[in-house]
Amino acid sequence: MSRLVVAGCCGRMGSRIAALSLTSDHSDVLKLTGAVEVPGHPSLGKDLGEVLERGRLGLQITDQLAAAFKDADVLIDFTRPDATLANLALAAKLKKAVVIGTTGLDERGREAVAAASRAIPIVFSPNMSLGVNLLFELAQLAAERLGPEYGVKIVEAHHQHKKDAPSGTAKRLQEVIGGVRHGWGLGKDVPCESIREGEIVGDHTVTFSGKFEVLELTHRALNRDVFALGALKAAAFVAKQPAGLYDMSDVLKATTYDRDRARV
Repeated sequence: MSRLVVAGCCGRMGSRIAALSLTSDHSDVLKLTGAVEVPGHPSLGKDLGEVLERGRLGLQITDQLAAAFKDADVLIDFTRPDATLANLALAAKLKKAVVIGTTGLDERGREAVAAASRAIPIVFSPNMSLGVNLLFELAQLAAERLGPEYGVKIVEAHHQHKKDAPSGTAKRLQEVIGGVRHGWGLGKDVPCESIREGEIVGDHTVTFSGKFEVLELTHRALNRDVFALGALKAAAFVAKQPAGLYDMSDVLKATTYDRDRARV
């Protein structure tokens, strides 16, 4: 069993990751041993279980990541780019595995992730949904098979609070499709429309338009739990890996099925 620390444990994503880690589907492969928030957070010192309204767990929320790491194997981080990079540096120093779901990392941030992966195992993905990561593969396959005669466009929609646009998922779609099209001399740019309204969890559609037909590949997240569950699956995976940079496609490939329940 791998011991887990969740950074940003009271946030939109962190709280769901922490809560779902306590369910029977994950409690036999992951044990939540650390709950971390930023200095000054109003929940510091409180019992995480009580904050999550799950009853007392005996796990106090702290702003001391190093202390939380003492009895842990892997960190899940869905925070902010600056916080993620600071947490990553500490994880590398202490030789702890990390799952990074933070979006908005710039080139310097991505380089820091790559550098840290030479010392520790890291799963880094703009989207932890298993379905979205299959969408990456399907979009690349469609671009390869349909050829340069088909035009391509991406449309992504998220809640009004999301700051980055295009989304990290849309950027990854641009990369995988653009890489194929670049080989045909079409350039890497793939147009993307970003929509920010309401409380949309996350919708992504890739449209391939030919002269006589249109193919649409769509992924729609119905609940943020899909990202939390993917992050937990990634944590169980990466805690057992050697140093290196992994993504959710690696997690997908390592997943086997026990009847109706996916297990890492």
